[in-house]
Amino acid sequence: MSDFPENATLGQMPESAILARIFPKLPHSDFTIVGPGDDCAVMRAPDSRFVITTDMMVQGPDFRLEWSTPHQLGIKAAATNLADVAAMGAVPTGLVVSIAAPPETTVSFLEAIAEGFHDACLELAPGCGVVGGDLSVSTVVVISVSAFGDLEGREPLLRSSAQPGDVVAVSGRLGLAGLGLEALFAGTQDIHPLLRSAQLAPWPPISQGKAAAVAGARAAMDVSDSLVMDASRIARASNVVIELDEAVLDGLASRLAIEVGVDAAHARQAMLFGGEDHALLVTFPSNQPLPPGFDALGVVRARVIGESPHVSMGGAAVAENGWNPYQNWNGELS
Repeated sequence: MSDFPENATLGQMPESAILARIFPKLPHSDFTIVGPGDDCAVMRAPDSRFVITTDMMVQGPDFRLEWSTPHQLGIKAAATNLADVAAMGAVPTGLVVSIAAPPETTVSFLEAIAEGFHDACLELAPGCGVVGGDLSVSTVVVISVSAFGDLEGREPLLRSSAQPGDVVAVSGRLGLAGLGLEALFAGTQDIHPLLRSAQLAPWPPISQGKAAAVAGARAAMDVSDSLVMDASRIARASNVVIELDEAVLDGLASRLAIEVGVDAAHARQAMLFGGEDHALLVTFPSNQPLPPGFDALGVVRARVIGESPHVSMGGAAVAENGWNPYQNWNGELS
């Protein structure tokens, strides 16, 4: 039984006691040989290769404690990294989580973050778990995650592999997270539940990464900064033009507008330029059917002489607008 009260802060407990309360709440990885407790974790790598990504969430530019519960922070920190692994066509296997927080932060706050990681892994990536991490002190809360994944013998899905004639498709919702962020900044009292959850505790289609790879996908990436910005990254890496179908986007925007109570033009802007959707943007050969759960958004075409790689819609280039923490953050830390 712990000698420390339930509401003890990080500054009142030794790290060993803090970890003893957090570890039982973290998800276990099926790929673990040696888990938390040694200087390094040891994991199985059945493919002999593994994919790895890392992402950081910082209080202020990335989240606000007045908006998010610690459980939601755990879900979001896990989901954003799992989505990157999925975008490579890999299956998530393990997470390394480091958290820095002010000394007055309660240990129960970290426990709730751990429970968020547990729930996200259980739902989005069964078999994936937290295999290690670190704790430190900071003036604000920082959550840093590294994620690992298994390619299971398949080639990774790269941004540079799109080819002219490919179908551009998406799995997951576009626009919800961006609209949710707008509503939060505006102080909207009754935010639509879909917008709130998409922004604060996203549930990306993680299993669709493997499904896309098995179905013969060529290129893919996680839509984290905006559909247009991330499609532009595929276009540049593959030296092609991505043509979005305006009629398809308008149809999806109209349905989104009705669903969450905004006008269609606003919904379309959010779908094109809103960040943090964490949908999977994938290109598939045109002679192969799209896997269930993917919707076609356009096509890949070759560049003409003098044309730069870009995203186009309705015959015109689309500006690369989207989420950029250096430009979008207003300096508030709440």
